[in-house]
Amino acid sequence: MICKNIGINEAGHITFAGQDVCELAKKYGTPLYLMDEQRIRENCRIYKKAMENYFDNALPAYASKAASFKRMYEIIGEEGLGVDVVSVGEIYTAMKAGYSLENAYFHSNNKTDFDVEFAIENGVGYFVVDNAEELFAIERINGGNEKKQKVLLRLTPGIDTHTYEAVNTGKVDSKFGSAIETGQAEEITKLALHMEHIELMGFHCHIGSQVFDSDTFLRSSDIMLGFAADMKKKYGYELKELSLGGGYGVRYVESDPVIDIDANIKQVSECIKATCAKYDLQVPKMIMEPGRSIVADAGMTLYSVGTIKQIPGYKNYISIDGGMTDNPRYALYGSEYTLFVANKANDTANFTADVVGRCCESDDIIQPAVNLPKPVRGDIIAVCTTGAYNYSMASNYNRVGRPAIVMLNDGKSYQAVKRESLDDLVANDL
Repeated sequence: MICKNIGINEAGHITFAGQDVCELAKKYGTPLYLMDEQRIRENCRIYKKAMENYFDNALPAYASKAASFKRMYEIIGEEGLGVDVVSVGEIYTAMKAGYSLENAYFHSNNKTDFDVEFAIENGVGYFVVDNAEELFAIERINGGNEKKQKVLLRLTPGIDTHTYEAVNTGKVDSKFGSAIETGQAEEITKLALHMEHIELMGFHCHIGSQVFDSDTFLRSSDIMLGFAADMKKKYGYELKELSLGGGYGVRYVESDPVIDIDANIKQVSECIKATCAKYDLQVPKMIMEPGRSIVADAGMTLYSVGTIKQIPGYKNYISIDGGMTDNPRYALYGSEYTLFVANKANDTANFTADVVGRCCESDDIIQPAVNLPKPVRGDIIAVCTTGAYNYSMASNYNRVGRPAIVMLNDGKSYQAVKRESLDDLVANDL
């Protein structure tokens, strides 16, 4: 199986976190997001333990854009992780969950004055500053406070991660950050050091998503620490914190590699310590921002089969009761997934079809050319590894409501997010 929390029971049904997904579909309806609470906690602990073992001072900060809802922030807080937030909406959700914002890192390449004021007033610990305009806004809005606002400067080290173009964020021509190569990183560093109401804590970079080894982390850390050494030499600034951005990739299909996160973080720590020694720097507090690798394999989405269309000599279609409204990742990135007919898990996969959604859109595809047992109307399709960027990117396109999120824990299930009703869809209409 693609993940150890997926199995097959005696009835020939797919299980997730030890529970029969067909029974869960019957109880809660479909489409349905399932989340394995213990898997989320296990993934948190893998990062936290490794970073504590291999660095003297470190913090994993959950990249909450992967899946942002109140119960997630409660779990993240209980596991002792920081959070990466990218909007006032994510900040507010964390607040409503009772999460302390002291270890919140506020990202975005375009924070409005409202965003800046809201974050400062509500005690967001850090701004990850993208550009000079943002620095000026923080300095102005924080001017009436005695406490300086902590910031990290987001820099682009010019690293190509060979990943999806849409999630490659470390290149010089990225919309994010200030490029080291062009001299803009030095200019924004000088600017931050001269601001009265800002405390420059360090630097941040993000090199992209779905990274399966430490090579890009090693290359970026050398560039970032070399830059930090240059800033120390020129301006006497000693780096306090360094964030290398996101975590490691996840397995969507069997051909994706299994990653030893502990071993990779150990390798990164050894590189960081050696590079700091080379540049005569103190080892800074280290931040990583795993999101996908915290929640992706903790998620599964269930759908009910509607129609099966067979076009002789061309192709077959399996239509489900969800689609790009609850998972737009294939339409955006051509993302691969592992699928099952959940109530026919032991049957022979002898039917090849595109699994498609219900939207009036040709690109509404969950996965093309999948080999499955031939389903009939009412069968349950299970799509694996959907915990990241499915609910968070869901929409009301075609005026379709978002599915419920059901948490699974210790043989029990409970709703963390309710299914959107027809009344919810018109709640803001005047």
